[in-house]
Amino acid sequence: MEVFKTILKYLLLGTVQGLCEFLPVSSSGHLVLLQRALGFSAEGGRMTFLNLLLHLGTLISVVIVFRRDILALFKRPFKPLGMLLVATIPAGLSGVLFEGKIDEAFAGDAGAILLAVCFLTTAILLIACEIVAKRRKRTRPLGWKQSAAMGVMQAVAILPGISRSGSTIAMGTFAGADTKEAARFSFLMSIPIILGGALFSAKDLFSPSGMFTGVGAAEIVGMLLGVAAAAISGYFAIKLVLRAAGKAGYRSFAFYLVLLSLFTFTLSATGRL
Repeated sequence: MEVFKTILKYLLLGTVQGLCEFLPVSSSGHLVLLQRALGFSAEGGRMTFLNLLLHLGTLISVVIVFRRDILALFKRPFKPLGMLLVATIPAGLSGVLFEGKIDEAFAGDAGAILLAVCFLTTAILLIACEIVAKRRKRTRPLGWKQSAAMGVMQAVAILPGISRSGSTIAMGTFAGADTKEAARFSFLMSIPIILGGALFSAKDLFSPSGMFTGVGAAEIVGMLLGVAAAAISGYFAIKLVLRAAGKAGYRSFAFYLVLLSLFTFTLSATGRL
């Protein structure tokens, strides 16, 4: 029975990761919230590595949906590939410099309050994005300016509760790009970040204090099933967000995040989280 519960926890985390990675509601924020509620340990970098595994699951869905766009990156004149590299640099630096400290902060006593604030921040960004997109009469093709701005916001989005997809799409829209084009580029931006994070974390996997210390068979099976769940749910989430981006319809997501922020704050204030 305990084995079944353990596997079910990872399946739940994987499904939530897949849905929330591309829906503009912050997958990392939901994972932190669930991990705290389900009692997952953050020792030995476990929380960071588990999040990374689930992100690799969503990477599978990105590659499937955007396989033609990915192949097009390697065709002349290579401008989209250059913009993608520029957009990746800020998040890569912030991840190397601050991810460990952020992981500790959100796993600590004040983590739930920080999470509530970040959920609310994402809601504000989405509302502003919808207002700007619907009032704007003309857009500009996605270029160096927009991709650089989206890259800076992607660096900020390493904070759990700040939606990577939502915040980067919003920033691309603020910089003049069409929301649907910004959404497609946002999804492509996730690929080098996830791959880079995997390489950066790989060195710690088999260390004495690494992820696999004290991990049982049920947890390993659960992680693998969680990755599969993230890939499947992520595929359907991408399709949903692309439709929403075409209409710049983010108000419902923002409303959900406001409620989630209040819920998280209430649980924290009452000592239940």
